[in-house]
Amino acid sequence: MYNLNSEQKKAVEHTGSPLLIIAGAGTGKTTVITQKIGWLIEQGLAKSDEILALTFTEKAAGEMSERADTLLPYGYVDLWIMTFHSFAEKILQQHGLDIGLPTNFKLLNEFGQWALIKKNLEKFDLDYYRPLGNQTKFISALLQHFSRAKDEDISPADYLAYANELKENVDAMLSGGALKKRGNDKFQMTNVKSNPNVKFQKIPDTKYQIPDTFTNKEMAEQEIARINEVANAYHVYQQLLLDNSALDFGDLINYTLRLFRERPAILAKFQKQFKYVLVDEFQDTNWNQYELIKMLKPAGDNLTAVCDDDQSVYRFRGASMSNVLQFRKDYPDSESVVLKENYRNAQNILDLAYDFIQLNNPNRLEHQFKNDIDKKLQTQTKERGIIEVIQGEDLQDEVNKVIEKIAELKNKDKDTSWNDFAVLVRANNSAKEFVNALEIAGLPYVFLASKGLYSRPVIMDIIAYLNLLDNYHESTAMYRVLNIPVFKFSHEEIIVFLNLARKKAWSLYETAKYLANFSQESGEKIKILLNLIDRHTVLIKAKKVSEVIFALLGDSGYLKYLEAQEPLKAKETMRELNAFLKRVKEFEADSSDASVKNFLAELNLEMESGAEGSLAVDSEAGPEMIKVLTVHAAKGLEFKYVFIANMVDLRFPTTERKDPISLPDALVKEIVPEGDEHLEEERRLFYVAMTRAKQGLYFSWAPDYGGTRKKKPSRFLQEANLITHNAQRITPDVNKHNFKFQQKNALPIIKSQKQIYEPPKFYSYTQLQSYDKCPHQYFRDHVLKIPKPGKHFFSFGQAMHLTLQKFFSLLMSSQSAVQSDLFGQAKSQNQLKNNLTPETLLKLYEESWIDDWYEDEKQKEEYRKKGREIFREFFDKHAGNWPQVIGLEQSFKLRIGGHLLYGKIDRVDDWGERGVQIVDYKTGQIKDEDKITNDQKYQLLLYQLAAEEVLKIKPANLQFYYLENNSEVNFLGEQKDIAKMQEWVITTIQKIENSIKAGYFPHSSDPCRFCNKSDEVGSFLNI
Repeated sequence: MYNLNSEQKKAVEHTGSPLLIIAGAGTGKTTVITQKIGWLIEQGLAKSDEILALTFTEKAAGEMSERADTLLPYGYVDLWIMTFHSFAEKILQQHGLDIGLPTNFKLLNEFGQWALIKKNLEKFDLDYYRPLGNQTKFISALLQHFSRAKDEDISPADYLAYANELKENVDAMLSGGALKKRGNDKFQMTNVKSNPNVKFQKIPDTKYQIPDTFTNKEMAEQEIARINEVANAYHVYQQLLLDNSALDFGDLINYTLRLFRERPAILAKFQKQFKYVLVDEFQDTNWNQYELIKMLKPAGDNLTAVCDDDQSVYRFRGASMSNVLQFRKDYPDSESVVLKENYRNAQNILDLAYDFIQLNNPNRLEHQFKNDIDKKLQTQTKERGIIEVIQGEDLQDEVNKVIEKIAELKNKDKDTSWNDFAVLVRANNSAKEFVNALEIAGLPYVFLASKGLYSRPVIMDIIAYLNLLDNYHESTAMYRVLNIPVFKFSHEEIIVFLNLARKKAWSLYETAKYLANFSQESGEKIKILLNLIDRHTVLIKAKKVSEVIFALLGDSGYLKYLEAQEPLKAKETMRELNAFLKRVKEFEADSSDASVKNFLAELNLEMESGAEGSLAVDSEAGPEMIKVLTVHAAKGLEFKYVFIANMVDLRFPTTERKDPISLPDALVKEIVPEGDEHLEEERRLFYVAMTRAKQGLYFSWAPDYGGTRKKKPSRFLQEANLITHNAQRITPDVNKHNFKFQQKNALPIIKSQKQIYEPPKFYSYTQLQSYDKCPHQYFRDHVLKIPKPGKHFFSFGQAMHLTLQKFFSLLMSSQSAVQSDLFGQAKSQNQLKNNLTPETLLKLYEESWIDDWYEDEKQKEEYRKKGREIFREFFDKHAGNWPQVIGLEQSFKLRIGGHLLYGKIDRVDDWGERGVQIVDYKTGQIKDEDKITNDQKYQLLLYQLAAEEVLKIKPANLQFYYLENNSEVNFLGEQKDIAKMQEWVITTIQKIENSIKAGYFPHSSDPCRFCNKSDEVGSFLNI
């Protein structure tokens, strides 16, 4: 354990009973969790796969894994650090079949759910909620409601039971009776005098309450009909999911709960496996997630929950304390540790945030347990922080002053990097003005938005081109294409096109065809574009949409143009391209006809649903840049200087948006506090924003954001005593629209940056081999991550690997299974193995076949036939002598020379007392052992070392298995071979990191045999 204070050390070393860690902002909660994991492994109390660490977001899980990487000296295998949903998905993929779920279920995102309902809307039999106009918001409201029901572990059957019981009870009450419980949720009548002025309340001893809005028969009947309609809609939706072999995110948790309840042997298996369970961000877990935690609680009571109710910003209806209070009730013998020593913020920033959050009392843990919990944080830093309110005359002036302050701080503090600055906004749409101004100012920035992919310029260009191929007369698309820089049309030329099109009532495509023959200036450029369109029009009739996109990027030179942008821009553009191509591949995987036309139809439907395209956010990736992000996205991050923008009424705090279809209170299991739940959640969000700042905290606002009404400063500025209630407008700034100061002061700083890219956090053999072959190719593949079209031999190789993985998985199951026939006689392993026939293998091959990137049907069928022949020979070779397989796709992380490497072993066979055999499949033909180069052997030597150091097993043989002629090369590394491999790893990583620092990735030769020298675009890297 390293540099822990007494409370942190106590939390790390606590075992034997449930533990609640209350960890304030900046007190090192992630350090405590990861140190606890490392300590448990080092003390021999648990192996890496016997610890389960669950958290709320992928970002938090990633950070926790990275911290664990640095703590464990030799590496590890199968460390279960993941989100609740990832954990549940993994469990259901292994055991979903035990409750009737397909193991290859599809996980639908929000659009997938929306499209499923829209396609089947007539099946919902709606009356009360029949949409009169736009269906988009209505479908979204339904999905939001179903999601809430799943958070509360309410099944469609539960909802229908509630609706039916409610109808019976209300009928009884309206007829003048009272209810008395009889049996299991059955009721009997007792005559009482009816009073129409009395609002109905919860009836003692009944399961549900009667809504107090029922004041007459007509109102009651309408409300019951509404609830019954929603319950039926929920049932229909869930059945549609099952009919389509699909789950949504809420299903992952609920079906896992069902699996554990109905199959106790499976639950017992995981309870036995996980000796320690740790839960991060416990305050944000919902009801069903907490139910899952309780079911998994280890036999030794080694359950640790880490929470801070003041940072709860994802909970329903402000129930920030619900699970924490329930934890203490469920585990009365649990211990609590409060972390108060802060290692992030200046004390005056902490005091400001602490005093402000007191306004949420009494709905805070500290107030509920005054004698138990003190959450006033004490910093371990000595410097006093800067707290300042920036007031502009209007929105543009506010933005200008914020950027001016950033430039001033950067120039004043030479030790500060651009990464030390963050502009926080309450919502994504508030970031636009800041992003535009930073662009104009020339300051390096990144807008960390998880949405908006489809509005990025390069993606809009691609979509426009696809639309043009689908319909030549789509003039809006043609206009966008004409503006793509690689086609080199000037603004004046495009104006000529537009004027002629209007004059002749032509489409822009028709206009271009006309001008190709009559315009000397534009004719050649137009002919190049029209020729491209003609060629790609042929493609869309036979090729998948991804192949058409790569044809555009390659044939037009657009990809080379994007690659040749300045480094920051190029990397961001490639990130956007890869995200869009990932979306395209998802479409192709789910579609029997992955044509351009069908993709555009689905994309239009997605946009109709309100989706904007998702984009993965990595706040630490890339070079030094100012971060612009929402407060929600900033949770868990810290910056030296934080600017909380647009602090005006109705923006922060926002107005409350209630659920369009609310969940009946009777079905809610949460402990919901009294008070203004929305305002309290907004305060917690503001608390999170303030506690991101280490040294400088700035609040900006302006009274004029456009429109007729002036803006008031946020009530939070007043509640925090940052401004008075009579705040006045400031004198206008005559230079408010002048950005010369940024250009003058910031650009020299940008040019002084020596390192554009960050080195990887960990490496793979493939990365090292790539750099060894050609540093420039490494740069394109692993730094810029330029998307590349697939190759047919990659598709074939992947299909072969996947087939073998599935086949040997069945073999492993047969070798470990204990089955009985109808007469109770145990089947022998040989009998089970005999069930694995050549037909089984060939069926798995057909299921695993990947249809992509073959030149034509003839080539595709040739490879398909070759694969069948390979597997027939493979089966004949091994029949009756199958290996004892103990591992498939075995992942590991291994530390060499202070660097972390990761890998995945295709197959591990048990060789008894001799040890194990490690097998790696190669799709090609055998090579003589003496012709296999050292760097090719290094892959298996790396696996050998990982087996010894991480998996703790003894390799007896290393094997390259060549599928094309079913032959193998066997060897085993001696100590000198392992040492040579380690030296190669360390040397290659040092070369990579030197290239990154220098910004120089040369070709390996001239001309380079590993990449096309004509594609050279790396001159800008000579910084």
